[in-house]
Amino acid sequence: MKKNFGDSISNKVYEYRVLARMSQQELAEKVGVSKQTIFVMEKGNYVPTLLLAFRIADFFEVEVNDVFTYVKGSDQVDE
Repeated sequence: MKKNFGDSISNKVYEYRVLARMSQQELAEKVGVSKQTIFVMEKGNYVPTLLLAFRIADFFEVEVNDVFTYVKGSDQVDE
């Protein structure tokens, strides 16, 4: 049996990027990833590494928790 917590990370990368009037490509270059990484992150289909999360927050000069939010799921047991 394996526990499935259902936790996730939501983000405001899109909002910060648009406020900064940047393209996905520009942000990607600033934080050292591909445009595709920014795209899937904004869609909620990719959870960044801790290092990348800090790079993005540092670039926008905000705290990591301002950009990324931990969303606690429910405890479930997968059999």
